Amino acid sequence: MDATAAPVRPAALVPTPSASDAPEIRLEGISKVYADGTVGVAELDLTFAAGELTVLVGPSGCGKTTTMKMINRIIEPTTGRVLLDGEDVTRVDADRLRRRIGYVIQNVGLFPHRTVRANVATVPRLLGWDRRTTRARVDELLTTVGLDPAVHGNRYPAQLSGGQRQRAGVARALAADPGVLLMDEPFSAVDPVVRERLQDEFLRLQSSVRKTIVFVTHDIEEAVRLGDRIAIMSAGGHVEQFAPPADLLGRPASPFVADFVGADRGLKRLAVTLIDPADLDHPPVVHAGTTLGEAAAALAGAAGAVVLDGAGRPCGWLPAGRAGGSGTVAAAMRPIEEPVPVSATLKAGLSVLLRQDVDAVPVVDGGSYLGVLTAGTVHATLRRSVASSG
Repeated sequence: MDATAAPVRPAALVPTPSASDAPEIRLEGISKVYADGTVGVAELDLTFAAGELTVLVGPSGCGKTTTMKMINRIIEPTTGRVLLDGEDVTRVDADRLRRRIGYVIQNVGLFPHRTVRANVATVPRLLGWDRRTTRARVDELLTTVGLDPAVHGNRYPAQLSGGQRQRAGVARALAADPGVLLMDEPFSAVDPVVRERLQDEFLRLQSSVRKTIVFVTHDIEEAVRLGDRIAIMSAGGHVEQFAPPADLLGRPASPFVADFVGADRGLKRLAVTLIDPADLDHPPVVHAGTTLGEAAAALAGAAGAVVLDGAGRPCGWLPAGRAGGSGTVAAAMRPIEEPVPVSATLKAGLSVLLRQDVDAVPVVDGGSYLGVLTAGTVHATLRRSVASSG
């Protein structure tokens, strides 16, 4: 550790959902030209908002990783400035800068000869944290990313699965509570199922810690799922479009962007369009203990009814063809395994609908039933969302 540098005060052990400590990152005229004249990035101006997750996405060789690495000066820019909350980082000591910025790469980069606990503690030790505070921070972060400190803390990287190593890498990047996190295709080396779980966990984590994150990927679906904003880049480090996912999918700025996001961008938009309670259908409602004869009268020609349990929670769907006769609704209904929260996206709601043998799935706010989502309501919400952005 640099003897002239005062030890950094450890961050509070419990992160709070505030972006106040996360800096804005501003790139002003940043370029990278190599000795042979190759232009990696050309005169790029881009701002990453404090506390937001911004994704850089584009084809191989477009300069997205180079752009990200110039933020922490792993690659030195040829021209331009990188400002963290107004401070020009091209003029500060590079090693000290990197200790203020978390960094996660595709193959994790854990030290193979150190335990998981020692790996996560790397930066706090460099910063002079005491042993007790460091251990408490490491245990907290391992728990936060879904690794049991008692089980995984003393294992070595080779003893972990790919997904577990990636979680440990995220914990290490967050150990000193940096305001900025740089992530270079961090989930691309694991299988699709594990990748989706890691993405879910990372979104949950970001909702708590609220870092300024620059995330590099080549996968537009990952970009749409994770990003608050997405910068689509083309050769030479040019930004073709910089926008929130829904705007980018609904209104591509150029043929290059339209081609990159794909002809199925309407389907991708399902993942970034929230359920709108105003579009929900409201079929008849019956209770599980009601007789089928009473249910038939309540249906009054409707295709089916939502079934509520004794506490008023939706628990099933009764098709019109099963109403009437003897017995109770509970015996004839098609059970609904899971209602859809109103905070869900259309993609999540449609996924639940397709997994169950029902014509509609209830949407709830907490425990309160609001209405049902059908294929028709999904289509109506999506079309209105597209029209409003066009």
